[in-house]
Amino acid sequence: MNRWTARLLMLLALALSPGIALATAIGEPLAFDSEAQRQQYETLTRELRCTVCQSETIHESNAELAADMRRRVYRMTLDGQEADAIVDFMVARYGDYVRYRPPLQANTALLWASPFLLLAGGLLVWWQVMRRRARPDDEPQFTDQERAALERLRRGD
Repeated sequence: MNRWTARLLMLLALALSPGIALATAIGEPLAFDSEAQRQQYETLTRELRCTVCQSETIHESNAELAADMRRRVYRMTLDGQEADAIVDFMVARYGDYVRYRPPLQANTALLWASPFLLLAGGLLVWWQVMRRRARPDDEPQFTDQERAALERLRRGD
C-alpha cells in the first residue's frame, strides 16, 4: 500500500469515527431536551449570518465557521440560555453584521438607508437622461459652403 492510499484511509477513518467531528454539520440530527429548545435552535440558525459566506445563514452554510457557530448555538441552547443572550454573544463576537436584520443604530444607519439612497440615485440619473432626451437638439450651424456640399451629396452629384 503506498503512502497516499494510507493517508486517504486514515482520513476516511477519522471522518467516519464518532466523536471526532468538531462542529455540527448541516443536517446532523441533534438531540434537544424540549421542543422549545429545538425551535429556538432552528430559529437562531436561520437568523444568524455566516460571516464567511456573507449571503447565507449559518443554517445553509458549509463553511467551518458556520459549523462552529451552529455548534455554539446548540450548546448555549442546551445550557438553557435565552435566544437574546445567544444573539448578544454572537454580536459581541462577530459584530452586528452577524444578524440578517441588524438593529437601527448610528453604526448601521447607512446599511438601512443604502437601498433608498441607491433608488434615489437611480431615479436622479434616469430623470437627467430623460430631461436631456426631451430637449430639442439644436440645428447644426453650417456655413454656405458646407450646405452646398450637403446638397450635392443629397442629389448624388
